[in-house]
Amino acid sequence: MSERRYSLAVIVGSTREGRFAPVVANWFARHAENHPDIRVDVDVIDLDTVRPYQLRYGSEEYASFAKRVDEADAFVVITPEYNHSFPAPLKHAIDLLHRQWQAKPVGFVSYGGISGGLRAVEQLRLVFAELHAVTVRETVSFALAGNLFDDEGRLHDPAPAAEAADALLKQLTWWAVALREARTARPYGA
Repeated sequence: MSERRYSLAVIVGSTREGRFAPVVANWFARHAENHPDIRVDVDVIDLDTVRPYQLRYGSEEYASFAKRVDEADAFVVITPEYNHSFPAPLKHAIDLLHRQWQAKPVGFVSYGGISGGLRAVEQLRLVFAELHAVTVRETVSFALAGNLFDDEGRLHDPAPAAEAADALLKQLTWWAVALREARTARPYGA
C-alpha cells in the first residue's frame, strides 16, 4: 500500500469571523488521517491564515502557498454556501494559481443551510474544470451543520457523514494515484 500513499491538501474555504469551517475541516482531516484503508498525508491549508487577498506574486507567502498546492496529489475543498455560491476568498485563492491545480482530483465537503452547501459545490466544479482539474462525484454535505456537531467538534451521529467521507476518499484515492502516475509518466500540458 505504500505506493498508494498520497498527499491530500484540505483547503478551508471560509475566512469569515465566527466561521464554522474549522469544525468541518478538522472533522474531515481527522477522518482521512485515521482511515484504516487510505494512506494519506494531510496538509490543512486554511485560507484565513494564508490570506489570499494579501498574496503577491513573487512574495515568500505566495511561493509558500503555491508550493503547498503544487505538492498535493489531491484536494478536498471545505466550503460553506454563501448566497447560493462559495466564498470570494476561496475563488481568489483558486485563481492565484493555475498549473498547480492541473491534472489533480478535487473533492468537496460542504455545509450550509437546508441545501448543505451543494449549490456552492456545483459552481466550484465549473471553476476546477477550467483549471483542468478532475472533480470527483462523491461529496460530503452538512445541511444545518451547526446542529450536527457538539461543542467539541464531534458529530452527534457520525455514521452517515463517515459513510459519505469514505466514499469520497475512495474515489479521491483512485484518482490521486492514477493521475500522479500519469503525470510522472507524461507531464501534463494544457
